[in-house]
Amino acid sequence: MKHSNDIGNNDIRNDHIRGNQAPSTHILNDLVAATRDGKSFYEHATTKVRSPELKALFVRLAKVKGEIVGDLSDEIRASGDPPTNTGTWSGDFNRFYTGIRAHLGDKTYAYVAQLEESEEQLLKAFDRALNDEDISAHAHAVLTRLMPEVRSCHDIMRAQKIALKKAA
Repeated sequence: MKHSNDIGNNDIRNDHIRGNQAPSTHILNDLVAATRDGKSFYEHATTKVRSPELKALFVRLAKVKGEIVGDLSDEIRASGDPPTNTGTWSGDFNRFYTGIRAHLGDKTYAYVAQLEESEEQLLKAFDRALNDEDISAHAHAVLTRLMPEVRSCHDIMRAQKIALKKAA
């Protein structure tokens, strides 16, 4: 069963656990995997940029992503299903691509731009999940509660990208 919020064309690594899951669990697991990608990407980017301010920002946003993963995972467990413990293939590819892009140009801008793009994709995925007819009322409430954090992370990275672009 395909849902409108599938991340990265259904590239979640542990697709085999979906068989008997409720639609809400499937949707939340997609969001867990995508958010986990964001957390990993921020942790990776922290080791690649020189700016202490950006390092601190990336650490803070990785923490926020970890909290979102925890909240979504708790909701999945409460429904009696296991949460995914992996990310997506596209998340791995994005980190690889950004590393190459950073090697060839402005490293800081490359990481900020790709992180902003991943935030954009996550924001869209949360929007799609909130509008999915298969989502349970309780899962919808959890997503509604988390949405301000998701939007805030996106807005922060968008502002960083714009500031770096203007400074160049």
